Amino acid sequence: MTPEVPEQGFGPFFATKPTGAGTGLGLSMVYGFAKQSEGHVQIDSEVGQGMTVRICLPAYEGELVETDVMPGLSEAHRAEAGETVLVVEDEPVVRSPILEILPDLGYQALEAADGPSGLKILESKQRIDLLATEAGLPGPNGRQLADHARLARPDLKVLFITGYAERAAIAPGFLMPGMEMITKPFAIEDLAVRIREVIERGQGAGRVLTP
Repeated sequence: MTPEVPEQGFGPFFATKPTGAGTGLGLSMVYGFAKQSEGHVQIDSEVGQGMTVRICLPAYEGELVETDVMPGLSEAHRAEAGETVLVVEDEPVVRSPILEILPDLGYQALEAADGPSGLKILESKQRIDLLATEAGLPGPNGRQLADHARLARPDLKVLFITGYAERAAIAPGFLMPGMEMITKPFAIEDLAVRIREVIERGQGAGRVLTP
C-alpha cells in the first residue's frame, strides 16, 4: 500500500472503497482489541512487496483462572430450539468471532462471505430466524440482500453490521420494521445480546443499535 493508507488504516471512518462497494480495511476492531488488551498493533507495507500486520500483546504471568468467556450473558440470551442465524460478512476478522459465539449460545450458524452466496442460502428451504449482514457488502449490498430475502421471507428479522463511515452515509428511512443496526467496533457479548433482542422483538419500527 502507499504510505498514506496504513497511516489511516485503523481509523473507523477511513475506507479505501467507494460507498456501497465494501467496508474499507476493517482494521478498527483489530486496533480496539489491541488497545483494550494494553498492546500495540502496527502495519508495515511496501508497494509491490506486500503487507505485514504486527500485533504485540503483554505476556501474562501467573496462574490460569477459569473465567466466564462471556460475562454478563445468561440463559435469557440463549437460543430457543432450532433457531438459526445467517451471517453474511465479507471481512473474515468480523465474520469469524460471530460464527464462534453463535453455537455457544445454542444457535445454528450459517455463513456466507458475499451477497450472492448469502442469497443462495436465503432462497433455500433452510430455516433462518435472523439475517446478520454487513450493510456495505459489494453487490448486492446488505439492504438489497434483505429486501430480496423478504420477498419469500416477509417476517425475516435483519441485523445490519456497519462501520461508522457507512452509518453516517445511510439515509433516513433505511431501516424498515424488523430491521436494526449495530455499529463496528462492538464487543462480542454486546452482539449476542442484540441478536437475542432482534429475534424476540416484534415488527416495530427499526432502530439503530450502538454498543
